[in-house]
Amino acid sequence: MEYISHSENETIELGKKLASQMYKGLVIVLTGDLGSGKTKFTEGILTYYNMQKEISSPTFMLVNEYNTKNLNIYHFDVYRLNDSDEFLAIGGDEYFEKGTCIIEWGERIGDVIPNDYVHIIFSRDSKQEDDDKTRIINIKCNGNTYEKIKM
Repeated sequence: MEYISHSENETIELGKKLASQMYKGLVIVLTGDLGSGKTKFTEGILTYYNMQKEISSPTFMLVNEYNTKNLNIYHFDVYRLNDSDEFLAIGGDEYFEKGTCIIEWGERIGDVIPNDYVHIIFSRDSKQEDDDKTRIINIKCNGNTYEKIKM
């Protein structure tokens, strides 16, 4: 599925749409260049749960935990990790079954990501060089997530 976002608000709305379908054990991998919309998308997810004021990028913390009434959300940023062994050493894989995991730069630890996950790729529209707001967002459901997530 491909979406074109023309603004940060559209990216947030797409995050809210996914949030309405999240469940315990869901893993969401976000990939894309710096500033491509990964954190804004996550803000949309948290907005759905009325937690938008609590969002911060976990770049230095590695993981931020958000507890909603129905679901725990774990927001990882693995940009600073060298490999998946570092992720495993901190017990990162133990979070997979505790709630929903959102993993920015998840391609860095691809060998430990469960088979069932949603992969979201953010990119700038190369045809619109003077447009800093437009993003192309590709969503791919892998494994059983294809049956559970309808975007």
